Amino acid sequence: MKSQEIARRWVDYFESKGHTAVPSASLVSSDPSLLFTVAGMVPFIPYLTAREEPPYSRATSVQKCIRTGDIEEVGKTVRHGTFFQMAGNFSFGDYFKEGAISYAWELLTSSLEDGGYGLDPEKLWITVFHEDTEALEIWRDKIGIPENRIQKMGMEDNYWSTGQPGPAGPCSEIFYDRGPEYGIEGGPEADDTRYIEIWNLVFMQYQRGEGTGKDSFEILGELPKKNIDTGLGLERLAMILQGVENMYETDQVRPVLDKAAELAGKAYTSTEDPKDPNHADDVRMRMVADHIRSSLMLISDGVSPGNEGRGYVLRRLIRRAVRAMRLMGVETAVLPELLPASRDAMKGVYPIVETDFERIARIAYAEERAFLRTIASGTTRLEEALKVSKSKGSSLSGEDAFALHDTFGFPIDLTLEIAAEAGLAVDETKFRELMNEQRTRAQKDAKAKKAGHADLTVFTQLHERGDVIFTGYEELTSESTVRGIVRDGSLVEVAEQGQQIELVLNETPFYAEAGGQAGDVGLITGDGFVLEVLDVQAPIRGLNVHQAIVREGELPAGASVLAEVDRTRRHSGEQAHSATHLVHAALHEILGPDALQSGSFNKAGYLRFDFSWSEALSAAARNEIEEVVNLAIRNNHQVRTNVMPLAEARAAGAMSLFGEKYGNTVRMVEINDAWSRELCGGTHVANTALIGSLTLLGEASVGSGNRRVEALVGMEAFRHGAAERALVSDLSAMFKVPASQLNERISDTVAKLRHAEKEIEKLRGAQLAAQAGALAAKAATVNGIKVLAQDVGEVPSAEALRTLALDLRDRLGSEASTVALTGASNGRPLVLVATNDEARAKGAKAGALVRTAAKILGGGGGGKDDVAQGGGQDVSKTAEALEAMVRSIRELS
Repeated sequence: MKSQEIARRWVDYFESKGHTAVPSASLVSSDPSLLFTVAGMVPFIPYLTAREEPPYSRATSVQKCIRTGDIEEVGKTVRHGTFFQMAGNFSFGDYFKEGAISYAWELLTSSLEDGGYGLDPEKLWITVFHEDTEALEIWRDKIGIPENRIQKMGMEDNYWSTGQPGPAGPCSEIFYDRGPEYGIEGGPEADDTRYIEIWNLVFMQYQRGEGTGKDSFEILGELPKKNIDTGLGLERLAMILQGVENMYETDQVRPVLDKAAELAGKAYTSTEDPKDPNHADDVRMRMVADHIRSSLMLISDGVSPGNEGRGYVLRRLIRRAVRAMRLMGVETAVLPELLPASRDAMKGVYPIVETDFERIARIAYAEERAFLRTIASGTTRLEEALKVSKSKGSSLSGEDAFALHDTFGFPIDLTLEIAAEAGLAVDETKFRELMNEQRTRAQKDAKAKKAGHADLTVFTQLHERGDVIFTGYEELTSESTVRGIVRDGSLVEVAEQGQQIELVLNETPFYAEAGGQAGDVGLITGDGFVLEVLDVQAPIRGLNVHQAIVREGELPAGASVLAEVDRTRRHSGEQAHSATHLVHAALHEILGPDALQSGSFNKAGYLRFDFSWSEALSAAARNEIEEVVNLAIRNNHQVRTNVMPLAEARAAGAMSLFGEKYGNTVRMVEINDAWSRELCGGTHVANTALIGSLTLLGEASVGSGNRRVEALVGMEAFRHGAAERALVSDLSAMFKVPASQLNERISDTVAKLRHAEKEIEKLRGAQLAAQAGALAAKAATVNGIKVLAQDVGEVPSAEALRTLALDLRDRLGSEASTVALTGASNGRPLVLVATNDEARAKGAKAGALVRTAAKILGGGGGGKDDVAQGGGQDVSKTAEALEAMVRSIRELS
């Protein structure tokens, strides 16, 4: 049975049982604490946690999911994959355990003719939470499963919660017995390779309290409304119904694997044994098949390659796949072969991958081309870094390896391989440290993302009284009442002077950050208190939360207040937001409809706009964009807003942002009729002339296939222009030429400076070489070896010191001779040692001597026995370093 048929039967069955079929949500999660939709229940979290009222009591879906936490393991075993599909059925206070269990059993075991999956009931095993006697009795007494095929498990395996206070409950899982050839008897608790989990039924019936881990929390009581959340792994069921060994061999994945094998001229053997000679290539082919499918699906949902967040994950998937193919000997572009294979495998369930394939392919192929250039240019950069490391006599720094990886996308394994070929180690410890720091920063950023409160319990309570009424479209001052005061995550009755709080009012004119527009600032005042509002966020849709400081007095819960938005800041922010729409429209006019928005941010006087585009904008294009926007400002177009059904807005051509979650009713902002129509809940100027003017600050890459423009508007644009005029005036006076000749004069001056620097370096090199004769005369015999140990002071470069040392070694003749020199370049000490054959025969090794000196200088170094070099941090210790090297020679035996 094909995957498409498995999905169709799932939806048809549950629709026949009164469930609303909900289309798969985007892989780009609307939950700000998640990069991606990681489970089938994610789109339903607001309903399952009672944050929002569900529009239906029963629902079913086949949800696209991405998990990348164990991306390094993909392919190494057949259990790990990044993209998968989770079929689910959900009940919001409707049916409970008996209904969920009965539905699952009926669908799995009904015949193919009756619309089921036709699984043999004798091959199905059940696990239940060891205290859930109700579920056990339903399976045993109502379904008829023998008790010896029902296993009781602990909280670690069969109890679900979000990891924080909120809904929780026991689980019951359904396993399929693949047979004795896959492992020992004894059910899931004995062997989870033979007995593979296919369906998990979660019974949300309890409210859990504080605690950590999967079992160290208190159960506070039963939920007033019990919910059902189930998930069946579509790939796992496909594996069983298609009679294949693993998910990589199912109909949606195997075609890509086969194409990868064909391109590489390899045979796929399906081995998981690391000792098998085919294992390395099998792992690579599995990785390619998985990553190509995941990339296809991510791009189809609007993700573009980048250097952070979702874009970074996509970039990593594509580049890991290309790298795996290169390791199998394919050095040409592979995505034009692999991506269509994945498209054809997936289009039956997801038609968009075919209808939108031109865009998807353009983005993916551009990323591959960029990566192939990265490998070429990155190799050059790596070779430069290796040359510098050799000149310092040190290993390749973790910072260099991290920069290659982070900035240029150069894989660490490739860095290690090339460095090893050059005879240098890589400071992997530092590299991993920097990677962990970056990962920690990313996690902190996600947690600190203002809309992403870790524990929303208190805000859920406040939201139970309804949405906060937003009055800020019509007025900037509103009378209101305090609904709740939150301090350190808890509701409090009073906020005192100096305390920072989160405040919820019944109605507010303050705009909460959304759609790229920064939140409002201003004041909230009342009888005996003044609060300064620093920011406004919406941790739950419909709940504007003011982040404020009590500047004067005490604020009691329930107090009457006057909420006043800072008018100047709001107007400046509106200028920037409306200008963002103009920039978007100008990009479409000049570059075409492929310049799709991928993100934006605007605040008072400033905007940035990210869009999908594969190459830098020319100066002419930037000037044209700026001109088109300023013409639109001058033409004083009215900015109209209309509230309408989502379908009507889309039919009118309104643009929307990929990944943004929209309700059935939306707000469309229109400028100059169809020239600019966007779905937008933000605040705007009444007409474009109120923007004043726009100045583009620049345009740059924010990842392969993505560009960013930044601009100033209104008074900020004027101030920027005034500052630039003042700078030009100062430079004109300094160089004593009119502004029109500044470019030529500055270029000429810079060229002269560079020429002078080269001449100075030549002179320093010549002066150093001139010292060779006098230096050679200072050699002294130590332990039968003629030793020249000297500090030569400032040197142009490590290469100049090396040239001098080799010259001196030649001048010392055929006797056993060692030259040990120290010097300084750019304030850092250098050490270089050269020995001849006779000295090496007596035990004088250049690499060992350099390491002795570099340790004293506070650095590192090494090299071969004949020539080695190193460096350090402390110039004051060069004499001590020279003495140590002479002492080492003296102690040779």
